[in-house]
Amino acid sequence: MAPDRIRSLDTPTPSSPPGTIPPARTEDALRRRLKRNRALATSLLVAMGAVFVATHFIADPNFSTRLLRSTSEAGIIGGLADWFAVTALFRHPLGLPIPHTAIIPNSQERIGQTLGRFIERHFLTKEVLLQKLRNAHAAQRFATWLSAPATAPIIANAVVAALPYLVRSLDSRDLREFARRTLGKQVQQADIAPVIGRAIHMVTESGEADVLFERVLGVSARWLEENREQIYDLVKQRSRWWIPRTINRKIADAIITGCADLLNDLREPESEVRLKFREALAHLIDELTNSPEQRQQINASKNRILEHPDVQAWVAALWHETSRVMLDDLSHPTSKARAAVERICMLLGRTLAADEAMLKHMDAFLEELAVYLVSWRHEISTFVAEVVRSWDSPTLVERLELVVGSDLQYIRMNGTIVGALAGCLIFLASQLIG
Repeated sequence: MAPDRIRSLDTPTPSSPPGTIPPARTEDALRRRLKRNRALATSLLVAMGAVFVATHFIADPNFSTRLLRSTSEAGIIGGLADWFAVTALFRHPLGLPIPHTAIIPNSQERIGQTLGRFIERHFLTKEVLLQKLRNAHAAQRFATWLSAPATAPIIANAVVAALPYLVRSLDSRDLREFARRTLGKQVQQADIAPVIGRAIHMVTESGEADVLFERVLGVSARWLEENREQIYDLVKQRSRWWIPRTINRKIADAIITGCADLLNDLREPESEVRLKFREALAHLIDELTNSPEQRQQINASKNRILEHPDVQAWVAALWHETSRVMLDDLSHPTSKARAAVERICMLLGRTLAADEAMLKHMDAFLEELAVYLVSWRHEISTFVAEVVRSWDSPTLVERLELVVGSDLQYIRMNGTIVGALAGCLIFLASQLIG
């Protein structure tokens, strides 16, 4: 991986409060900081060297001159030692293959394995993960975030931005053919007769069938009364020419009266006709559930309907029209889909925030997920080690140096200053003893 392809890195700032995510620093900012601190450390070392050289040009050095010389000499030694130590972490000092230098590049595999084992033993443990989850109250925080007024527009914008691509991808010919082969085969193999039977049974047992049946009977009775003249005309058209109109009307009235009496009998819950209807319905449910012949006929009819070209053309046209309407709606700023997603998000967030039982279920699910993650901790550790091992060594060195290199330059500065102070104290001590 080329150095110019390295992503931006995050480093903490002194103003970042504990427990917060520090603001992101760009790669250029990190490079400038590293260059500045490296220049400061080097300048301090050069200054010590300049003082050391300058004091040697004084012919008859006095006490102060000798003190400065000793101080700068020790500062040079301390600065060079720390420069060597810091440089040896990332590369060979001066390009010389000195043993035990370029520690990070030469220990890349060991670093990956150590990092993976550290994560496995100290992070991916059941106790740590569960305690962290329980202290975080993740479900409650998620519900609070979801119910916040500013959250729904964010989610809606993301969903609305992704939906056009999803809708267009579903219009692919290859995808439609794949769906037809897979879903069509599953639908053809599905046995819908028992499903229909159970649905009819549920409607019948719940009493909704009686309500619907009575409404149908009421509509039928009203239709007979409202269309009495049309029925008379139908009887007249089908009657012989020599039959009087009075007789035709009586026949029509008899038909209407007989149908009305039948409908009235059906409306009586305990009438014989109603009981026979219930028996026929129960027999139909039994056949749909238990009769192989009936089930075969129902499924064959279903397959014939699904395979009919007109039905397939209707489904395709319905999908095209639905897609067009959806894309047209999503292209408008006042999209109904966007408003619907916002309402759903806010409603879901408020419902979750007020439902303690659901929050407990969500927390329990997250804990189960954490326990499952723990069972994969060795694989995750191995994955981390393999990723670190696969990195390009110059890239790894540059990543680490950008993150910690600028802080390591303070070690060089401190080494120069501490060395100078130690040299000063040693010189003063030697003068007192002497």
